[in-house]
Amino acid sequence: MATPPLSGAGMAPGPFAGAQAQAAREVNTASLCRIGQETVQDIVFRTMEIFQLLRNMQLPNGVTYHTATYQDRLGKLQEHLRQLSILFRKLRLVYDKCNENCAGLDPVPIEQLIPYVEEDGSKHDDRGAASQLRFASEERREILEVNKKLKQKNQQLKQIMDQLRNLIWDINAMLAMRN
Repeated sequence: MATPPLSGAGMAPGPFAGAQAQAAREVNTASLCRIGQETVQDIVFRTMEIFQLLRNMQLPNGVTYHTATYQDRLGKLQEHLRQLSILFRKLRLVYDKCNENCAGLDPVPIEQLIPYVEEDGSKHDDRGAASQLRFASEERREILEVNKKLKQKNQQLKQIMDQLRNLIWDINAMLAMRN
């Protein structure tokens, strides 16, 4: 679940720091959102671990406890809190970078994203969608007509088959009577 930190978030300077910083600048918004999602999952996981540690710790209510165990749990708790702080800083960096990438985008109204027929009968600006809708409705109407004709033909064929069956029955009955 651990994700590589973005430029400067808890990284020690090294030979790959420049390459990682360059790669972080070239990351698109979708991958930033994925990194943000993984960071949130890490935050939730660390928070659950913190609560688990707190639940297992004994309150200092006069009961004797082992100092070594207490110090160990306290160290783990402090380490989790430090990592949680780093993850929140990383999440802030991802959030700021996403906002920076999306700053130039014009928000699109929801009405333009969903094709629908308005109640007052006004037309959409998108003529292509209207023509596609009209084409689809004409095609549906043609299919319904073909289905209706097909049912009629099937009914006629059934009647002819019934008549032939009755005729063959009558012929067989007459042949049986002659023998």
